[in-house]
Amino acid sequence: MTQKFFTVAPMMDWTDRHCRAFHRVMSRRARLYTEMVTTGAVIFGPRERLLGFSDAEHPVAVQLGGSNPAELAQAAKICADFGYDEINLNVGCPSDRVQNGRFGACLMQEPLLVGECVAAMKATVSLPVTVKCRIGVDDQDTEEALNRLTECVVAAGSDELTVHARKAWLQGLSPKENRDIPPLDYPRVYRLKAARPDLPIAINGGIKTWAEIHQHLKHVDGVMLGRVAYHEPEILLSVDGELYGEEPPVADGFEAVEAYEPYIAEQLEKGERLSNITRHMLGLFTGQPGARAYRRHLATEATKPGANLNTLRDAVAHVRVKQLEPVE
Repeated sequence: MTQKFFTVAPMMDWTDRHCRAFHRVMSRRARLYTEMVTTGAVIFGPRERLLGFSDAEHPVAVQLGGSNPAELAQAAKICADFGYDEINLNVGCPSDRVQNGRFGACLMQEPLLVGECVAAMKATVSLPVTVKCRIGVDDQDTEEALNRLTECVVAAGSDELTVHARKAWLQGLSPKENRDIPPLDYPRVYRLKAARPDLPIAINGGIKTWAEIHQHLKHVDGVMLGRVAYHEPEILLSVDGELYGEEPPVADGFEAVEAYEPYIAEQLEKGERLSNITRHMLGLFTGQPGARAYRRHLATEATKPGANLNTLRDAVAHVRVKQLEPVE
């Protein structure tokens, strides 16, 4: 029986190295992804800034954006040398910038090219090469479009497929609207898995609770969470126990902050601003008494010159003191 798995989605402007280090504090097992990085940026840009990560982040995958097989192969080699555990190809992002660059969701219309891209990377690196896609774009028939894409990437050697269970509308909807407006079609992903029992398939899109996660895992191999994992990160505390039968590395949000403090201290010593780190922590303690004051304190104080670990501790104290108050 295939081990079920859990991943945190690649999210632009969110899943940077600080975010991933924070998420890793709460789960040893969840697979983490970088923000999408284009092949041009990998090949010609500041690689350490774009690709650098800490050893504690493993298992961590890099998501590449591109459509030129040779450039993707070159970028994949660079990423493999950096020590990533997986190379993922973006065939799902619907932004204008992605469309203009002929990659992302618009590649759903060019399945043969996607296959060539996967094959080029597989021939260059020994890491797993995976694909994240939509069920289709615009007026495509989702049965035909997803089947054809899957056929091409499997023939090319793709090790896994993650499917965001919505269409992407390349014209008429913004990237934000494309995350919510096209209706979810989970059964379409289930049918793909039934037809491809040997291909590891993960489902993504609109998943919010562990009840939903377990329901999906009756039909597919893995679940990828995006915005919920970011805005309510304590859901990650349950990953290791729910799916892997292991104790979580920390018991709650307070322990997560304490476990994250050495990383923050190291980054501050290197000259990083506290706000660049703690912006990924604003969702911690969601729904708990004092959470609003915690967020307000971080949002206002972490941006100030000289903000340090005490700034974070003072923010957490807003929640801790509420939990110590006697119940009337």
